[in-house]
Amino acid sequence: MIWDDIGFLLSKNRYNENSLITEIYTKDHGKISGIIFGGTSKKIKNYLQTGNQLYLNYNSKSDNRIGYFKIEIYKAYSPIYFDNPQKLNCITSSMNLIKLLTADSQVNIKIYNIIDKFYSIIPEDNWIQKYIYWELELLKTLGYDLELSSKVNKQIIDNKTFYVAESSTEKKIVPNFLIDKTETVTDLKTLLAGLKLVGDYLEKTILKPNNINFPISRLQFISSLK
Repeated sequence: MIWDDIGFLLSKNRYNENSLITEIYTKDHGKISGIIFGGTSKKIKNYLQTGNQLYLNYNSKSDNRIGYFKIEIYKAYSPIYFDNPQKLNCITSSMNLIKLLTADSQVNIKIYNIIDKFYSIIPEDNWIQKYIYWELELLKTLGYDLELSSKVNKQIIDNKTFYVAESSTEKKIVPNFLIDKTETVTDLKTLLAGLKLVGDYLEKTILKPNNINFPISRLQFISSLK
């Protein structure tokens, strides 16, 4: 089986002294694992950064055996943010979410386009807020719509609007910007509350039921914002 495609590098792990096992989310073939021979060489490793977009040629002897990639750089996104730990951690966290939440070899052009959209978000001034919307869009595309608007009650206290989500066991204040998408937020505490709410939903609804540990990369990303 031989094919050419384009995709985003999700992860890489050393295979032997000179090679790497990588996971790439491709446009036409979904998430694919493969070996990059010589992936630790100076010529290649500089652009094998998580999140970079690559041209790739895939070759496998059978569907039951891991194949190998020959790659070329298409767009080097990660190096742009080497001097910005927050955005670099965000790239790592987002690619790890794609890795954790998608199945192997299942084509989904919507997921590919969502990854592409991610890189139009992080250069913006209010990128953290838009990234939270991006996570919600990703989860919805995967079939896990949080449906916040239908779960909250609107309350007005001292002329201020609050949205409250209640269940039989807990009561949560939902940041207004998650309901009113026209609101621009600059307060870091509010943004962190939004990230926590999405993270709690991710852990409770998706990760724990599937025996998946909460991703360290997302914790590191949130920690870098504080």
